[in-house]
Amino acid sequence: MTTAVDTGLYQRVQQFYAVQMRLLDEGRAQEWAATFTEDGEFGQDRRPEPRRGRAEIGGRLRKAADALAARGVVRRHWLGMLAVDPRPDGTVVTRYYALVIETPAGGPSALHLSTAVDDVLVPSGDAFLVRRRYVVHDGWTP
Repeated sequence: MTTAVDTGLYQRVQQFYAVQMRLLDEGRAQEWAATFTEDGEFGQDRRPEPRRGRAEIGGRLRKAADALAARGVVRRHWLGMLAVDPRPDGTVVTRYYALVIETPAGGPSALHLSTAVDDVLVPSGDAFLVRRRYVVHDGWTP
C-alpha cells in the first residue's frame, strides 16, 4: 500500500464505507448488496467458500438481519485504520479494521467481533462498488 494518497480519493472511499455500513447496520439487504459488483465476492476466513453475486450476498444479509431483529439485537460496524491504495487499472485496494458492536434490547453494548478486511473497489460514478471483500476474524482458528 502507498503511504500517501490523494485526499479527495480518501474522502470518497470513507464516504462510500459510511453509506455502505449504514445500509448493512439497518438491514437494507438489497441496497447493501447493490454496493457490490454483479459478480462481487464476499469471503471470510470462517467459511470455506465465498458468497458470490449480489443475490447470494444480499440473501445472506437478509437472513442475518431478520435473525437479529427477532432477537432484538442492534449491530453497528465501526471502521478504522483505513489504508487506500489506488491502482493503475482504476481499482482501489483498501485495508481496514472493522469492529462489530452488538446491543441487545435493554442491554449494554459490547464488542461482538474484531476483524481485518481487504477490499478491491471499482469506480462507479462518484462512488465505488466492491468487487472482492475478504474478512479475517481476530482470534478465530479453524
